Amino acid sequence: MSALLLIEQVLNGLQFGVMLFLMAAGLTLVFGVMGLINLAHGSLYMVGAFAAAAVAAATGSFLLALAASLTAAALAGALVELAVIRRLYDRDHLDQVLATFALILIFSEGTRWLFGSFPLYLDIPDYLSGPVTLPGGIRYPLYRLALIVIGLLVAAGLFLLIARTRLGMRIRAGQSDREMIAALGVNISALYTMVFALGAALAGLAGALVGAIQSVQVGMGEPVLILAFVVIVIGGIGSVRGALIGALLVGLTDTLGGALLPSFFSLFMDPASATSVGSALASMLIYILMAGVLVVRPSGLFGRV
Repeated sequence: MSALLLIEQVLNGLQFGVMLFLMAAGLTLVFGVMGLINLAHGSLYMVGAFAAAAVAAATGSFLLALAASLTAAALAGALVELAVIRRLYDRDHLDQVLATFALILIFSEGTRWLFGSFPLYLDIPDYLSGPVTLPGGIRYPLYRLALIVIGLLVAAGLFLLIARTRLGMRIRAGQSDREMIAALGVNISALYTMVFALGAALAGLAGALVGAIQSVQVGMGEPVLILAFVVIVIGGIGSVRGALIGALLVGLTDTLGGALLPSFFSLFMDPASATSVGSALASMLIYILMAGVLVVRPSGLFGRV
């Protein structure tokens, strides 16, 4: 593989990683603060993508579509938290899994009823279409580069929110001792709703951004949800920094594994077998990575011991 192609695959891995971070950050915040296993998080990713596609089709504005994805996912998250999730905080994880799995079915069938079963498409805006020439003569899609920048900016904003604001102080306190901050007068119910809505908004934004390079369809959130759980296990449950590092590791491992392993096996196997074996092993790499991290750090890279 040439150096230029390798750099392109690294950029693809970074783009995949920052999108996974937007999903995993909300998931790890919800689990860290509330202790809730939310299988419906992928459905909020889907809600953001469909809201963006619908608004873009109606207005032709990509920026309005992104705003719609944030708003729709945050509202859906807040409503779900108020109507269903807050009744699950004191229940065991099995009840949480069953209830949020039911929410997946409700969201999927509701979305199919509203938009139909056929995929929708969200066009890349003209000002972000086409390739851009990077140093070294690398031509890379401008939109994918924009996704990397947007994801990193959102990550920086989330870190500042948690580290520098009053809401962030309450979130960090909630992760450490929920009962104590409730005893000190913090409205714990309102805090939970805000955290859940924030996590939902991040997932919805990821769905909208990815929707422009993939089709927007019912059930699109479930495969990403599995990877998001892998990310937070690697990074450490409840750690936003761990979610970022874990997402980048998963993105790079998945992308580079798919690109490099078939070429590696072709050195001593016939091309067809090399492609088959390399692709199969590449799909397993992120789980091998997760197992390796858990052997060394059972609580994840930045998880609390």
